[in-house]
Amino acid sequence: MGFLADALSRVKPSATIMMTQKARDLKAEGRDVISLSVGEPDFDTPEHIKQAAVEAIARGETKYPPVSGIVPLREAIARKFKRENGLDYKPSQTIVGTGGKQVIYNALLATLNPGDEVVIPRPYWVSYPEMVGLCGGTPVFAETTMETNFKLQPEELERAITPKTKWVILNSPSNPSGAAYSHAEMKALTDVLVRHPHVWVLTDDMYEHLVYGDFTFVTPAQVEPALYERTLTMNGVSKSYAMTGWRIGYAAGPEQLIKAMDFVQGQQTSGAATISQWAAVAALDGPQDHLAQFRAAFQTRRDLVVSMLNQTNGLRCPTPEGAFYVYPSCAELIGKRTPAGKVIETDEDFVLGLLEAEGVAAVHGSAFGLGPNLRISYATSNQLLEEAGHRIQRFCGSLR
Repeated sequence: MGFLADALSRVKPSATIMMTQKARDLKAEGRDVISLSVGEPDFDTPEHIKQAAVEAIARGETKYPPVSGIVPLREAIARKFKRENGLDYKPSQTIVGTGGKQVIYNALLATLNPGDEVVIPRPYWVSYPEMVGLCGGTPVFAETTMETNFKLQPEELERAITPKTKWVILNSPSNPSGAAYSHAEMKALTDVLVRHPHVWVLTDDMYEHLVYGDFTFVTPAQVEPALYERTLTMNGVSKSYAMTGWRIGYAAGPEQLIKAMDFVQGQQTSGAATISQWAAVAALDGPQDHLAQFRAAFQTRRDLVVSMLNQTNGLRCPTPEGAFYVYPSCAELIGKRTPAGKVIETDEDFVLGLLEAEGVAAVHGSAFGLGPNLRISYATSNQLLEEAGHRIQRFCGSLR
């Protein structure tokens, strides 16, 4: 009998973390590396949020919090959903976790039994299928294409649903593609879900505020009120408020589900860090001026990266509506050779070759379930993005 759990054999390591660590290791060796692999804003946390944390420490807010979150934060979450999404939730219908990842994991752990299926559009965030597997469920993948800008089509959703389906996970704007669903596009999906009352909806809205141009964000329960009683709407402060290290995610949904998630979390981590929770209150209730600045900067960066990639031999890159990622195809470069004679057989070969030859770290698309593509994060300065673009163009130009 082996010592380690069999469940570990169903789980792959995070490719995003792996590539980011490779970049760190090369930097430690003295290499000039530009890391475009990490999903983290390069902006600092707004000052009023940091000050709220300092004041919480000064007040002695340093004890164990309630498992589901401090009351002021759960009240702020309810206000946020009402103000920004038109969704009415009582504080008792909300929960706070140590990041959005824990919120999703707890929802799956509290609801999945062996044989239960979870529909996941691909490309997907690397952790979705691994969390489903760890919780004993079976991930079922619904296909998207570059021609539809990596957005799930209603007929593909319909095809993926079976009597065993318990959840559908929807992520808009998407990590890794940046694709976001308009009201009409989301309504087409919710119309399918209304016809399948045994299916619950887990919506990952972490990039809600990072949408560009005149695009308007919507979330499923807002578009289709009939789904309210079987939707868990997850969000957090990591991306929109540049608070990745504060580790606060939150969700709202039916009270029975929230209680089950509280039960799981009570035997797992208990409540999220108290000081971080008070900072999150200031984030949700305080000034939102920084959001326009973040959006303007990210949109400029997106446009720069998309333009440079589409001027690169062998790459094709659609323009995403949100988040801070692009997901170009490198299909035309598969089968070509590097100057050293190595054949590029996969998208992973491509990103490893790019890292070795030019010191640019990206993540291979096959890690997100759909290749041959690569995910590039543009959450860094224009100067670095322009330099990275030139390096990518040089690498692609060297392939024969």
